[in-house]
Amino acid sequence: MKNIIILFTSLVLLSGCGYLDFSTNTDVKKSVQEVAKNLQIPWSINKHGEEFFISERDGTIAWVTANGDVTHQQVKLSSPLAKVSEAGLLGFVLKPNFDETQEAFAYYTYDLDGKPYNRVVTLKLEGNTWIETAILLDDILTGNVHHGGRLELGPNHRLYVTIGDASNPKLAQDTTSKNGKIMRLNEDNTWSVVSMGHRNPQGIAWNENGDMFASEHGQSAKDEINRIEEGNNYGWPLIEGSEQGKGLVSPLLHSGANTTWAPSGMTFHQGKLYVAALRGEGVLVVNSETAEIEETITGYGRIRDVFSDGEHLYFVSNNTDGRGSPDTDDDILYRYIKE
Repeated sequence: MKNIIILFTSLVLLSGCGYLDFSTNTDVKKSVQEVAKNLQIPWSINKHGEEFFISERDGTIAWVTANGDVTHQQVKLSSPLAKVSEAGLLGFVLKPNFDETQEAFAYYTYDLDGKPYNRVVTLKLEGNTWIETAILLDDILTGNVHHGGRLELGPNHRLYVTIGDASNPKLAQDTTSKNGKIMRLNEDNTWSVVSMGHRNPQGIAWNENGDMFASEHGQSAKDEINRIEEGNNYGWPLIEGSEQGKGLVSPLLHSGANTTWAPSGMTFHQGKLYVAALRGEGVLVVNSETAEIEETITGYGRIRDVFSDGEHLYFVSNNTDGRGSPDTDDDILYRYIKE
């Protein structure tokens, strides 16, 4: 167990959208426990009973037992993983009926004729190996970066996916393209566009009322937290941060012109929105009603994902992704408990 420093941050409002101001900080002791060590570029946390299944970008699933033992389960895919930056096995979520089916959804980047693409698939756990059994969404263009990649189950257990702009901003406003969109798998196995105008969204979460929120990387700063309503256009590349435009929606809050969070996974936990931050190296604790960042959990390096089981909050570091400074035991799954 480690004690960490929580930085209380004030939120300065700018044209209706907040940005983070580090001018006032208060030290508060909190408690964090290590759950599992030596993960390999972990990306998406799932908890099943007392066990965890965590996707790893190099193409494995980290199975974490109740006592913290880690097995890196192999994943057999129909196409090899792409080698471009930030690519690999990304989003991963267990099906609601995992006990019966042993199935999950996954999002990964692969090569086709020398070019990278993304797809959403079904995986089935057989013994200690995950095997791709179906392709659900394919031919998603991508580039060296901006893959998006988050999968989450929303209300009524529908599958949602965030897709980046493939480093081609105009695609986010192209209604014929999947890029720069958040999409949903419907009951009839068709896909719908929920929202558009996104740059590189990597997190989605719903509050207890079913309201949807998403995190998004800005171009060089102005990282965004958006309140998502179906059919809305969130502006990229026409607007970002506090900018406004006709028919375009500005974010609930953003990081400001001089601060970068690089936000990734999100979850609601006991009424607050928790957001993983990579370059921000922490977990942002957001009051979604007031658009204020109330705390920032720091001291663990780059954070890729957060997860709540209702009782405890979990987060995973991402210091082995080539952009961090890993310690001997990185990466690590942590349990966060307020004292």
